[in-house]
Amino acid sequence: MEEKVNAALAEIRQILQRDGGDLELAGITDDNIVQVRLQGHCVGCPGAQMTLRMIVEQVLQEAVPEVKGVQAV
Repeated sequence: MEEKVNAALAEIRQILQRDGGDLELAGITDDNIVQVRLQGHCVGCPGAQMTLRMIVEQVLQEAVPEVKGVQAV
């Protein structure tokens, strides 16, 4: 599952990096919550939570149906 998550995150990173942001996989919980660490301009961005829900979570759940959600750590 981690390989699939990393592959999906690689696609998302391209979008975030265009605006000076980034993220990395911090872990996957036992209940399939993907934990990510925001980086660059994403840190402290007022739109970061919306980006996590509307882009990151949606793309991950489409690519890896086992993913139950996304959480910033």
